[in-house]
Amino acid sequence: MNFKAVWAIYFFEMTRFFRTIGQSLISPVISTSLYFVVFGTAIGSRIQEVDGISYGAFIVPGLIMLSVMTQSLSNASFGIYFPKFMGTIYELLSSPVNFVEIVLGYVGAAATKALFIGLVILATSALFVDLQIDHPLAMLAFLILTCLSFSLFGFIIGIWAGNFEQLQLIPLLVVTPLVFLGGAFYSISMLPPVWQSVSFFNPVVYLISGFRWSFYGAADVPIGLSLLAISGFTLLCMVIIGLIFKTGYKIKP
Repeated sequence: MNFKAVWAIYFFEMTRFFRTIGQSLISPVISTSLYFVVFGTAIGSRIQEVDGISYGAFIVPGLIMLSVMTQSLSNASFGIYFPKFMGTIYELLSSPVNFVEIVLGYVGAAATKALFIGLVILATSALFVDLQIDHPLAMLAFLILTCLSFSLFGFIIGIWAGNFEQLQLIPLLVVTPLVFLGGAFYSISMLPPVWQSVSFFNPVVYLISGFRWSFYGAADVPIGLSLLAISGFTLLCMVIIGLIFKTGYKIKP
């Protein structure tokens, strides 16, 4: 393992992130505050509690998951797409660096950025509601796994995308709607039975449910299924990336 190569890629990506650290911090803080104003105040005045949890506190895990997933996707996809767009990826591919080290550098940096943003949102949420974390280790594990898996997914999108429009297509038209329909701001048990059954086909439901369980011990699906879902998704992304580098799909002339 060429750790110097991994560190070089990781350091380059993190340096790009810290050049805009003010924007990176202010944006999630403002977004989180607006969500609490709109959902926590307007809707929270009508829905006092969900599963015995105040509505303001109930939406915190969903808010964190929404930001972490979108940040992981965008950071990883832009990170690998830009060198592909500029043509500098060929210098990387011709250097004595294997694909595992390339993925570790780019995905590690994207996951670190998303984790940082998730912790910022968690700290911001504590200013609005009284938070409790029943299972802090499980919470951290779910957060890291989500950052890692969606960074891998974003890396795949960055390889696949042929232009900047395609780069935004899946995050905007697929992932964000799935998060909103995945119980981020409500409990699946509040839906009619038919729509509850439909919701269980949404993979994001299992991630948000498991993450919310780590906070309050309440979940829409068993915690084992949540762990299986996130682990399976992570493994699937790893396999796809391995195939991409083995076949040279959209990275080799």
